[in-house]
Amino acid sequence: MSPLSSLRRLSIGAAAIAAASGGAVYLSPSVASSDRGGGGGPVLDSLRRRIGDPGASVPSRSAQESALIGATASDPLDVLVIGGGATGSGVALDAATRGLRVGLVEREDFSSGTSSRSTKLIHGGVRYLEKAVFNLDYGQLKLVFHALEERKQLIENAPHLCHALPCMTPCFDWFEVVYFWMGLKMYDLVAGPRLLHLSRYYSAQESAELFPTLARKGKDKSLRGTVVYYDGQMNDSRLNVGLACTAALAGAAVLNHAEVVSLITDDATKRIIGARVRNNLTGKEFDSYAKVVVNAAGPFCDSIRKMVDEDKKPMICPSSGVHIVLPDYYSPQGMGLIVPKTKDGRVVFMLPWLGRTVAGTTDSNTSITPLPEPHEDEIQFILDAISDYLNIKVRRTDVLSAWSGIRPLAMDPTAKSTESISRDHVVFEENPGLVTITGGKWTTYRSMAEDAVDAAIKSGKLSPTNECVTQKLQILGSYGWEPSSFTALAQQYVRMKKTYGGKVVPGAMDTAAAKHLSHAYGSMADRVATIAQEEGLGKRLAHGHPFLEAEVAYCARHEYCESAVDFIARRCRIAFLDTDAAARALQRVVEILASEHKWDKSREKQELQKAKEFLQTFKSSKNAQFNDGKHN
Repeated sequence: MSPLSSLRRLSIGAAAIAAASGGAVYLSPSVASSDRGGGGGPVLDSLRRRIGDPGASVPSRSAQESALIGATASDPLDVLVIGGGATGSGVALDAATRGLRVGLVEREDFSSGTSSRSTKLIHGGVRYLEKAVFNLDYGQLKLVFHALEERKQLIENAPHLCHALPCMTPCFDWFEVVYFWMGLKMYDLVAGPRLLHLSRYYSAQESAELFPTLARKGKDKSLRGTVVYYDGQMNDSRLNVGLACTAALAGAAVLNHAEVVSLITDDATKRIIGARVRNNLTGKEFDSYAKVVVNAAGPFCDSIRKMVDEDKKPMICPSSGVHIVLPDYYSPQGMGLIVPKTKDGRVVFMLPWLGRTVAGTTDSNTSITPLPEPHEDEIQFILDAISDYLNIKVRRTDVLSAWSGIRPLAMDPTAKSTESISRDHVVFEENPGLVTITGGKWTTYRSMAEDAVDAAIKSGKLSPTNECVTQKLQILGSYGWEPSSFTALAQQYVRMKKTYGGKVVPGAMDTAAAKHLSHAYGSMADRVATIAQEEGLGKRLAHGHPFLEAEVAYCARHEYCESAVDFIARRCRIAFLDTDAAARALQRVVEILASEHKWDKSREKQELQKAKEFLQTFKSSKNAQFNDGKHN
């Protein structure tokens, strides 16, 4: 069944529920309204100046909390967003840039859930195209057009965090060569002006030169060549944090570590008019009122729905996606590998990412938990899948980190089977005043947010000052950034490092550190480099990684980094790249955060323990329990 058919079935079920409770359904269009032209002009120019200001600084956490507390029943927010993942942060940014008064609360941290645990690819929808051709399904083709457009905009709106990545598909017979070449040429044709680069065929010899670890023989067949096409790649949680901070600069009151404990209902109209929120850092609770509440809690959106009625049928069918990280020598820099069909029909990627190799993913049923853990058989499955295509020994001991993410696949709550599961997004108002958005994927987060804000405006009869402008709005750090910006960092700054004896000595801002800062922080990298130089925080946090002590201080001051886990998992990606290196860096991370946030020794000890427990869920070779499997 096609995703479009699934979405139609899901919409029918959602419509039935909404009708019973006096609500309404808003179907996600195949092409967002802004794709057909929209607002901009002076509003967009003003936003660009504000976000692109080199001295721009987000409001303090206390100011954001005060803004939420100040949203009273007599003076409510226009929109209160629950959930700080890609979709929730996108909704907050979209609504704020339309001139609406916006708040966002997130139980953990921005991107703490699914949004930080993706394959790191910005998909253009190549698999949708295959289904469109074989099923003669124009609906699938429209999904490809939409994904390609959103991919292009995402890369343009966050160029320091996103880039084009060539992906190689090995072919072991001539039929595969022709099949994949023709399919990917059709993909180029459909992409048109949205094309990143043309796909092309490489001979077996050329392929071996481009990808030295690629096997020349497999399953009693010889490599006939490869077909390479381009998709996008991103640093997902850095992008998510950037969205949240950009929303804050646009006027939204965003607050992480703030949990919704209950929804507020108007006794007379039964409309949802706000939420009771607990600051998880202080334990303090407060009410925040809004004309419309948007439920963007990802896999946890059912728990928000059940705050209205505990008997509601779930609409999330959680799917587990496991990824592993391997040393850089598994894949060359700048070239990914796609295993088009594993033993059970899945697609597995092996991609260079931030100086390491990420491989995945699985797709299996799971339960919803805040900290999902990968199972050993899933890790072995990925190792199995890639070992057939590599000429090196694939070892479990090479796994530097392994993690699991939960995909919030949307399901018709009234269906008796899982046939109505959709990988597209759906927006609906099940109860008056509560708009839920769920499903979808990272690539289309922007248009998903646009649909949700459109639904909120309709629900609350809101009065935005302008139409959606996010299609042409770059995020914080993008304005003024160039791929060559790292050279200025290397030339203009030094890393002042404190020795164990307390002496401060200068060190070069080497190319690796400069490139890392430039790509992670964009045009804000100068601020981080200034801290490294002027405050003696230029030392690396872990040997073999470019992350600097200065980043901890910068993120605490300017990116709402409130815990050690916030930093090692979402601000810097060391937990995902190398779990053991993250553990070694922990003590210093906690020390710097303690200095920034004025923690006492008890809080330092608590942070250290929480971070160690968090890292135990990342099954690197050293903290995993495995006794069998052919990759040991």
